[in-house]
Amino acid sequence: MALQSRGLSLGQRRAVWAYIFLLVPLAFFITIRFAPTLFAMSVSLFRWDILSPNKPWMGLKNYEALFADPVFWQSLTNTLLYVALSVPLQLVIGLFFALLLQAAAHWRGFFRALYFIPFVTSTVAISWVWRWIYQPSFGPLNKLLALIGLPEQKFLASPDQALASIVVAIVWQALGFYVIIFLAGLEAIPTDFYEAAKIDGARSWEIFRHITLPLLNPTIVFLTVIGTINAIQVFTQVLNMSFQGMGGPLDSTKSLVLFIYQQGFKSFKMGYASAGTVVLFAIILVITIIQLRVTTRRVEY
Repeated sequence: MALQSRGLSLGQRRAVWAYIFLLVPLAFFITIRFAPTLFAMSVSLFRWDILSPNKPWMGLKNYEALFADPVFWQSLTNTLLYVALSVPLQLVIGLFFALLLQAAAHWRGFFRALYFIPFVTSTVAISWVWRWIYQPSFGPLNKLLALIGLPEQKFLASPDQALASIVVAIVWQALGFYVIIFLAGLEAIPTDFYEAAKIDGARSWEIFRHITLPLLNPTIVFLTVIGTINAIQVFTQVLNMSFQGMGGPLDSTKSLVLFIYQQGFKSFKMGYASAGTVVLFAIILVITIIQLRVTTRRVEY
């Protein structure tokens, strides 16, 4: 009524109410996301020990120490390996199963739910299940290898196998999400294109290469960006599968987020940890921009 009394048209009133409703998520974003980011940037400029009331100014010394820390570089290398291994596997395997489900005539809903259940299951629970599967002495995977005559493997206890073993668990849990999103993208492709291609005598591979893949480009871009961000921030699987017990090779599996966690909540060096957080934010921002520029292209119908 107040808006009507001011003589606003219907379109203007709708615009005003739209901005009013947009203020709620905007306020949430500023409070939960933007403000903590600025605070972390400010903390990174101090020697911020939570156990000490004195927090002297450090300037960029936290960043200098960070870039001179070999553990930081090892953690960054491991994180990039998580990205390089998990994201392509999730895309390829997710698309493969999505194509199979699209072709299935029956039980589609059942199989979609079956693939999606791991994604909504607790990551901690899944990590511990995989940790049990990988147990060198009594794990079912080694028992299976023994049955088929292959030697037992150390998996999480091996510096050479631990990171790849964690990647398998990451890919398995996220597979359902990729399958569902790919299915949505596949079902959005007009069937007229496939019918015209079949009339022209195109083979299945040619249809997939020249129709399905190009029209799935927005879906692939979305999943690539989301998958990369998730892989860069990998933490729970590493913490539960190689950090506690097991004699796990921590240095060969430690992710950048786990490194930040240790510096902040184990060593109580919040300024140093905040510097790592700012670097992590910059890495995610740069990689996301590069991915959007490289993978985004127009598809002409």
